[in-house]
Amino acid sequence: MWRIGQLARMTGVSERTLRHYDDIGLLAPAAVDGVTGYRWYGVTELSRLERIRGLQRLGLPLRLIADLLDAPEAQLRQALAETMTGIRREIATLAATAARAQDHLDAPMSILPQQAAVGPRRLRVRRTRVRHPSELAALCPAPPAALLTWLDGPPADGFTCAVTTGRAGEQLTLPARTVVRAVVPPSAGVVPAGHELFGWLRRHHLAVDGPTLEEHLVDADGRHATVLEVPVHPENRPDRSAGRSRTMSR
Repeated sequence: MWRIGQLARMTGVSERTLRHYDDIGLLAPAAVDGVTGYRWYGVTELSRLERIRGLQRLGLPLRLIADLLDAPEAQLRQALAETMTGIRREIATLAATAARAQDHLDAPMSILPQQAAVGPRRLRVRRTRVRHPSELAALCPAPPAALLTWLDGPPADGFTCAVTTGRAGEQLTLPARTVVRAVVPPSAGVVPAGHELFGWLRRHHLAVDGPTLEEHLVDADGRHATVLEVPVHPENRPDRSAGRSRTMSR
């Protein structure tokens, strides 16, 4: 028989961990001295401890190990398969997070784009044509208001846009869609932020799938915010933006 300190030294497990295993019913000592309170462990406990450690190395959490220590092999394999599925999902999430962080390091931006699914939306708009993006600021009414442009990148020539008009004007319906959204910080201009956003879309192999929305918002305290929203689809999918534009203009 070994006392808790001896078992800890033999196995490389701390005494604190062994006490925790006892407290949660995972590894009880073979005996406890009624006078001194010393815990004593034998070969059975040593074997059980090594199985616990082995299952931990396989990625199983303690809450599952308690149920699997004496379970049939088939139950253990099923638990391992489910654990592997979760681990692979976490790896994929971490890899995507690392890729986004690396992209921001490689191409510093003032905005932090986010991909999201949004529902349909109806707007009343007035269409017009501009020669340069610098003209857009003068077109947009006081917030809350929105500006739409039919662009798939920085414009090389004049282009059509539309501004919201309240109850009057042409009715335009934006369908449910996947978008990339970014809040433009006060220190950044909308036009530079738009260039950054289109560059981000190219690097992430996303194509524009309808009109870009530039929304000017204001809260109850009078604070303003500008949100850029671009409907997107993967680049390898056929481009349907032209057909969509026709549908949404009716």
